Amino acid sequence: MISRLVATLVVVLASAHAVAHAPTEPPHQTFSLGDFRLESGEVIRDFSLSYVTHGTLNAERSNAVLMLTAIGGNHHRIDHLIGSGRGLDPAAYFIVCVDAIGNGLSSSPSNSKAQGGMKFPKFNIRDMVNSSQRLVKEKLGIERLVTVVGASMGGMQALQFAVSYPQMTRSVVAIVPLGKATAWTTNVLEGLRQSIMTDAAWDNGNYLSSAPPDKGMRLWARLLNGTIVRTPQVLEADFPKSNLVVVPWQATLADAGWKRIDARDWIYQSWAYDQHNVATTPGFDGDYERALKSIKARTLILAGEGDLLNPEANAKEVAQLIPSARYVSLRPRHSFGHLWGAAGQAPEAEVQNREIAAFLGALPAQAPR
Repeated sequence: MISRLVATLVVVLASAHAVAHAPTEPPHQTFSLGDFRLESGEVIRDFSLSYVTHGTLNAERSNAVLMLTAIGGNHHRIDHLIGSGRGLDPAAYFIVCVDAIGNGLSSSPSNSKAQGGMKFPKFNIRDMVNSSQRLVKEKLGIERLVTVVGASMGGMQALQFAVSYPQMTRSVVAIVPLGKATAWTTNVLEGLRQSIMTDAAWDNGNYLSSAPPDKGMRLWARLLNGTIVRTPQVLEADFPKSNLVVVPWQATLADAGWKRIDARDWIYQSWAYDQHNVATTPGFDGDYERALKSIKARTLILAGEGDLLNPEANAKEVAQLIPSARYVSLRPRHSFGHLWGAAGQAPEAEVQNREIAAFLGALPAQAPR
């Protein structure tokens, strides 16, 4: 049983952290923006955005898909959706997978030479979206996207992209998203932050890369991967014979998961998560309903039943407010919670691919500009 769960964990973590590229995989690319001004007015100096692409951009530049990453994740986050016969087929689409600010590949506290560690400016999710939009438009010359897709924080960015850049967004696929951070989500994230910060090695974030707060990060991995992204139903199904097997399994989670991202990078992204609210987009004056109702893009919301990180009720509300949005609450086997968005096992991946392929296949032909 534990070996099967470890195999699942490897799939999930492989979608979340930087893994070595095989010769057959697309290479990392970089878009340098110089000094990048944030919504707060602060500036990230020598800013660069990491990304990879799949497929070929057609002559009309009309087949592009933008993928945005989850908290702590990178461009491998939706690998399970990319491939022949899957929701995002590179034979049909040019898929741009962007690494969000603060994930350790794009400019981050862990890799900034000019503003390293806690000197790095705080950013928000609209800053992530704005940098991705500049990549698409300025670097790649794309004026309109077939869809913007992402899971978790990536789904939050996708919804924000549709609010901020309606003329560029034909459709949106948001998986286990939020339209705005909830008190519950911030409560969960603060508990996770404190699990790291109470480690003496944290040292207010001033630790050396060679001496990270490993005890705190091990506890963080246990809490996040063992509890928060799962549900009681998942654990009962995974451990039907003995609840005590959970103890060595948690140790495996800590060993496998704590090194996947620098602690400061994750904490900075979690602060961005806390601040998120599409209502605070310039021009909407804090009006949440108006911001979501402004989305003209065809929208697909895929939610995980029993989600303990991004409560499903928020995703339902988002779908009700966006005109003509399709909402799907899926449980191919049981309530899978937030982990459903990672599609770590075949049934979850199959459902996501089927729903997304059908949704994109039903999009109307693009009207002439």
